[in-house]
Parts: sequence; C-alpha cells; structure tokens
Amino acid sequence: MSPSDNTRGTVAVFVALSLVWGASFLFMKVGLEGLSPAQLVLGRLTLGAAALVAIMVATRRRWPRGRAIWMHMLVVSLALAVIPYSLFAWAGQYLPSSLSSIYNATTPIMTLLLMPLVLAGQRLTRTQIVGLGVGLGGVVVLGAPWRLVGVDQAPELLPAQLACLGATASYGFAGLYLRRFLSDSGYDTITLSTVQIGLAAIIVWLLAPFTARGEVSLDVPVLLAVAGLGVLGTGVAYIWYNRILRDWGPARASTVTYLSPVVGVVLGVVVLGESVHWNQPLGGLIVVIGVLASQGRVPGMRGRSVVGVPADGALPAVSKTRE
Repeated sequence: MSPSDNTRGTVAVFVALSLVWGASFLFMKVGLEGLSPAQLVLGRLTLGAAALVAIMVATRRRWPRGRAIWMHMLVVSLALAVIPYSLFAWAGQYLPSSLSSIYNATTPIMTLLLMPLVLAGQRLTRTQIVGLGVGLGGVVVLGAPWRLVGVDQAPELLPAQLACLGATASYGFAGLYLRRFLSDSGYDTITLSTVQIGLAAIIVWLLAPFTARGEVSLDVPVLLAVAGLGVLGTGVAYIWYNRILRDWGPARASTVTYLSPVVGVVLGVVVLGESVHWNQPLGGLIVVIGVLASQGRVPGMRGRSVVGVPADGALPAVSKTRE
C-alpha cells in the first residue's frame, strides 16, 4: 500500500469514526424509546464487549496479567464506561440528542479542570487557565441558565444537563487516571479497551436485577440503535481510533472531538426533527475555542496538550505496546 493510499484510508476511517460517535446520541435517543436507561447501557456494553473480545481473539492478543493492572482497569471501567454511559442515557430521556452531543465536547475542559487534582505535582499554565476560563464560559452559554427560570421549563432540564457534565467529568478523570497509572502498562489500546468494556459489562450485569427492571419494547429501530451503539460506537470504533492514533498521532486524532458534535446536531435535526437554540452551537464553539487555547493552538498562545478522552469515551494512546 502506498503512503497516499494509507492516508486516504485513514481519512476514511476518521470520517467513519466521526459519524459513528456523532450518531451515538441519536442511537441513545432511539434506544430509549423501547428501553430504560439502565437497559440501554446493559445492551450497549454487552454488544461492545462481545465485539472487542472477538477482535482480541481474532488478532491473538494476550490478556493483561497481574492483579494491579486489573484493579486499575476496574476503576477505569467505572469512570470511562459505566458512570458516563449511565448518566448520558438518563439525560437522554429529557434532552435532545443534539444538545447531549455538544455537551460531550466539554470532556477536554473537564479534564483540564481535574488535572491538578489527579496528577500529583501538575499545575496549570497561564495558557491553560485562560483556555479553561473560556471553556467554562462556553459551558455557561451552552447551559443557558436564563432559559431555566421560566415556569414552563421541565424540572428535569437542569439535572439532565448537570448529568451530561458529570459524564464528561468522569471521562476526564478516567483519562487522567490512565495517564497516571497505565501509560506505561505495555498494552495497546485495543487490549485495554477490551478489558475496560468487558469489566464494565460484568458490572452492569451484576447491577441489572436492581437497575434494569421494567418493560422492554423492542422493534427494528430500537434493535438497530442498540446494535449501532454497542458494536460500532463501543466496539469497532476503538479499532478505528487506534489506527488514527497510529497514523496521525494524538493531536490530530483528538480533532474527532470537534467533528462529532456537528454530526450529532445534524442528525438530531434531520432525523429526529429536534430544534437547536442559538446558544447551543455558540456555547459549543466557545468550548472548542477554550480547548484549542488551552493546547496552545490559538495564534500567540502556547501550552501543554490536555490529556483527555475524545468523543464518547475512547481510550487515549499508551506509550508502549506489548503483543
């Protein structure tokens, strides 16, 4: 394969990944028409784990050894899958899918906010503080507190938006935790992703008798939505992201974070007929500017890159690979 062919292939994978992760919130919205939030998360993680385990077996990768790495991955499975997936699914009952997809783009800002707390001795630079301030301003515009005072607003609107921020904060914590404890584990992204999603699936199955009760109404759209969310968004997408990381590096790969919300908004409007208020794309744009500023990508500003999780919970790259 020539370099140009490889580049075109990576571009195609990047577009496919942006579409799948951008569509994740559409899948959630459709899936919630026949399933409860806990049932949706259960189906998503089960199918995602099955897809990743199949890939592990097909590529003959070795499972991690040692109690320490499994305990660390247990923490990651909770923070990078069980908690944020559950929060986004619950919020999806009350928020448009387009708005949820925009909130997902706040992950780097939440990562930056948590960085001094999780990484010992890590302090924010002046550039990062400025970017954080701009990003948090974007979150305020996105949340539109002036729209929450009306008596006609649903009482769940504010808690649902806070749940989305809680999910992205959980993503951010997980990314930092991975950097602190697993960056030199020696295992590649696919292996760590399989362990993460597999443990998360086990956890939600253990909780299912208490959380996933209620009626189930399955039809073709619901089944397709859960399959897309699980097999593609939680399974195959990790493989695509791993290729982009390998070919382009983490800086260019992270730009999927900015394209996925655009896909999510377009799908929400076109497929579900959702309305978008002016403050939502504006808030999302300000958040992206804050992220770029914190990373020194705004002219005249320099700073360290924010270690975070791209759209919908992909694992960041690890520094070494063990076959």
